Amino acid sequence: MSRRRISAFVAAVVVGTAAPVLLPASDASAAACSSYPSWQAGRSYVTGNIVRYTDGKAYIAEHDNPGYDPIISTWFWEPYACDGGSTNPSGFVVSEAQFNQMFPNRNSFYTYSGLKAAMSAYPAFANTGSDTVKKQEAAAFLANVNHETGGLVHVVEQNTANYPHYCDWGQPYGCPAGQSAYYGRGPIQLSWNFNYKAAGDALGIDLLNNPWLVQNDSAVAWKTGLWYWNTQNGPGSMTGHNAMVNGAGFGHTIRSINGSLECDGRNPAQVQSRVDSYQRFVQILGTTPGGNLYC
Repeated sequence: MSRRRISAFVAAVVVGTAAPVLLPASDASAAACSSYPSWQAGRSYVTGNIVRYTDGKAYIAEHDNPGYDPIISTWFWEPYACDGGSTNPSGFVVSEAQFNQMFPNRNSFYTYSGLKAAMSAYPAFANTGSDTVKKQEAAAFLANVNHETGGLVHVVEQNTANYPHYCDWGQPYGCPAGQSAYYGRGPIQLSWNFNYKAAGDALGIDLLNNPWLVQNDSAVAWKTGLWYWNTQNGPGSMTGHNAMVNGAGFGHTIRSINGSLECDGRNPAQVQSRVDSYQRFVQILGTTPGGNLYC
């Protein structure tokens, strides 16, 4: 495992040649909604399914259900913007239903609400640039997280034999929580005492003395992942956030997280795993992956 990384394991309608003529918002929305299948009472739906209701509006399944009425069973359905974006009041481009679709086997520790709470620490995340860029960044972060944690299953590093290795006694602050306290935790598996110190200082949380917060508090765990994504280059030349919002491509996010062990032909299977997740996630979000997928 590299000391500089976190872990080894996440309408327009054109008339002739004239200027584009935009449909009224209500008409454009209705036209986009028509591409989804009509809801059918009594038909089974799974989390993430999108249907067009009798009112012409679209709804996305928040939970599996046997065909409940979308406008009555709000626990099972939520309104869905037909341009591919959720109508989440928070503005986050990933709805809870889409999050659940991405991580069907996730550990209950990794909550959607925890991720939303953590985003307040880095408001530029998935909120910079066009709607496409926002979705691509969210998908890129979550794809790397998916790889690092086995689909948001693992909260802590599974190889306990590694635990004593993540204490760098050369740091002036040492390892006050203990030699074996700084193992990988959270969505990007934060590890090493200096990373806990840096992340804690940035977030205003004493993670050097209490690294267990990362495995006990979902919002703290997500914040450490977003801290790395938004502020750390790792073995790469830019942060994951900058790679996506500046058009460098998904491949550069892999390099920033684990490039020294995976990129440049070192482990193409691991790179492919990340790319596969990213391509699946952008599809769920209704957008395209962009270029430069590999490192």
